[in-house]
Amino acid sequence: MDVLIYFLVFIASLLVDVVPFAGPPAWTVMVFFQVQYKLNIWTVLVFGVAGSAVGRYIYSQYIPYISDRFLKSSKKSDLQFMGKKFTSMGWKTIVFVFFYTLLPLPSTPLFTAVGIARIKVWKIMPAFIAGKFISDAALVVSGDYVAKNAYQVGRMFLSWQNLAGILFGLIAVCLFLFIDWRKVLTEKKITFNFNIWK
Repeated sequence: MDVLIYFLVFIASLLVDVVPFAGPPAWTVMVFFQVQYKLNIWTVLVFGVAGSAVGRYIYSQYIPYISDRFLKSSKKSDLQFMGKKFTSMGWKTIVFVFFYTLLPLPSTPLFTAVGIARIKVWKIMPAFIAGKFISDAALVVSGDYVAKNAYQVGRMFLSWQNLAGILFGLIAVCLFLFIDWRKVLTEKKITFNFNIWK
């Protein structure tokens, strides 16, 4: 029975991280299952982080097709230019992804950028998994406190922190899309271009 529940943790974490918009973070799903079924925290983390990584990988693979359908070729070229600059930073890219993932920020903007810019996901996935395991461990372990107040678990999905995270994620995706990255990286000038849709 526990194996089935852990598999559900994997699937639920995958589903919340495969959607093309900022949704509830995977750690809230992990806390829910851990509290509801009194599961081993570390096993929940292994299955949850694995599901989250697979979800983000799938997301980064299909988001370019969505961008092909809706974004102008000039904007896609701009984002791919930014992606080449980002990956040319070598180890700094890995360090950035690791520390970004340690922060309680949504990873949707990061993987939207990675996917649309056609960055090879496997290069950043180890840093993402390591950072996510550490940050989610802190959040899931603190779920023991929430377990004593189980009614709060459902409220986590609508907490101000979760809603603020979703809002931040949406703003970050918008900034990523509307900033002219070629000008930022070549002329050190921040300009916005809102005419990016086909």
